[in-house]
Amino acid sequence: MADGTNAPPMTDGFHLVVDALQLNGLDTIYGVAGIPITDLARLAQASGLRYIGFRHESSAGNAAAIAGYLTRKPGVCLTVSAPGFLNGMVALANATTNGFPMIQISGSSDRAIVDLQQGDYEELDQLNAAKPYAKAAYRINRPEDIGIGVARAIRTAVSGRPGGVYLDLPAEVLGAVVSAEVGARSLVRVVDAAPRQLPAPETITRALEVLEKAERPLIILGKGAAYAQADDDIRAFVERTGIPFLPMSMAKGLLPDDHPQCVAAARSYALAQADAVMLVGARLNWLLGHGKSPQWSPTAQFVQLDIQPTEMDSNRAIAAPVVGDIASSMAALLATLGKGRIRPGSAWLGELEKRKAVNAQRMAARLTANPVPMDFHSALAAIKDVLCKNPETYLVNEGANTLDIARNVIGMRAPRKRLDCGTWGVMGVGMGYAIGAAVTSGQPVVAIEGDSAFGFSGMEIETICRYQLPVVTVIFNNGGIYRGDDANRGADADPAPTVLMKEARYEKLIEAFGGKGYYAADPQSLSRALVEALASRRPALINCAIDPAAGTESGHIGNLNPQSALAPRK
Repeated sequence: MADGTNAPPMTDGFHLVVDALQLNGLDTIYGVAGIPITDLARLAQASGLRYIGFRHESSAGNAAAIAGYLTRKPGVCLTVSAPGFLNGMVALANATTNGFPMIQISGSSDRAIVDLQQGDYEELDQLNAAKPYAKAAYRINRPEDIGIGVARAIRTAVSGRPGGVYLDLPAEVLGAVVSAEVGARSLVRVVDAAPRQLPAPETITRALEVLEKAERPLIILGKGAAYAQADDDIRAFVERTGIPFLPMSMAKGLLPDDHPQCVAAARSYALAQADAVMLVGARLNWLLGHGKSPQWSPTAQFVQLDIQPTEMDSNRAIAAPVVGDIASSMAALLATLGKGRIRPGSAWLGELEKRKAVNAQRMAARLTANPVPMDFHSALAAIKDVLCKNPETYLVNEGANTLDIARNVIGMRAPRKRLDCGTWGVMGVGMGYAIGAAVTSGQPVVAIEGDSAFGFSGMEIETICRYQLPVVTVIFNNGGIYRGDDANRGADADPAPTVLMKEARYEKLIEAFGGKGYYAADPQSLSRALVEALASRRPALINCAIDPAAGTESGHIGNLNPQSALAPRK
């Protein structure tokens, strides 16, 4: 920009942020506009970046995080200062925990006033507030440092184990003016932001030796394996070794769920009986019982592939740690693997097949039942059949029973198509993930939401309608948190703590914003509505009436929800 005189061209912090993002191939911003970043959003849009404006910063952050997971480039979330920053920080912390690359850029108040705690507008020491919840946090104090600050944020977000990075931009830095020449020289194009980290050859040999000696080996694929996009090598290793595999929820589809070596239908038995376990981008956290008995054999040996050295021995001794990026580690394993070197025991494979068949038969009986009103299984059976005919569709899933049962019912045949609450198991990610997936891929998204989970971010259906995204939201409405038939133990007439409105007509919400609403009381009407909504490629919401008595307390993890021995019971 110039003032029309002979003075040299000038630029400012707003322009430099946009220039730095574009120079590094970041083309989309998810955010909520306001002081002091409104003009940054306007300028980004005017400069060719896509700006997706949300109704709440947490949803914007969740969209950025899942975009980072799908693209392996950091998703960018833009927020205002203080409360808006804190709203976005929830998503940033979740991204870091899950290993999703994301950058939260927040405007902030005058440093001189904030540091003396003199009461500035939305005063908060955002940098130090962010540090415990992000992979790294940086503040830019001069406009000529914007280029290097954005570069550091990008490299930090995607290198090693990916995660969330906070970038603090004080209002005075955004508005500061420098010469265009100085600004251009200050920009940095990041080269090789996520360099390969090759495993040591001896670790590959050790890992294969552990698997070679095993009678009952098992491979567990985590979302780190899905993020790596080393799909061909992972499949080749699984199939050449013949080792049964178990996918974690967001790794489903790396190999099809109906692959003959998939033992998801015999999960408990496989975990308890395996004598050697190879973890590929999966952590021995609470989702895997911390690797402890009785869920696991106390004598099982573990091989672990992870880019983070400190992940090893976090819960169980790791006999063969392989430290490196997943793609490089899988390539090295394949290159070293001899033909026929690893042979799982026939008794092991035979018993797994028997267990799979028995459990599949039980599941089939649940899916073919047609109770009135619908339960989770009958509703999910209808959705499953439709999604099988629409393989390009992304599936977003959250809730308690809605999540747990859908994970077992709806099989995936392609990688990175199932997006759910991940490591923390948090609710409220659904609408942000659905929007991020739709924007990133351009493909239709079906978000299967528990009625409680939907409430955390339901206003984002207006965002979906405003941008005309091909998102179909299916709400499993059983009128409650876990279930809708709880009773108030007290003397007043208030609803019980877990009860929501049974008569809620969620489909009317999307109609208020111009989308298409459906009400489904049986599997047939649910199937018809979903087929029509997907074919339209327009925003839609299906209010799916589920039996209020369907569901269990806390889904599959009721053991984590302690109950008072003295509280009154129903």
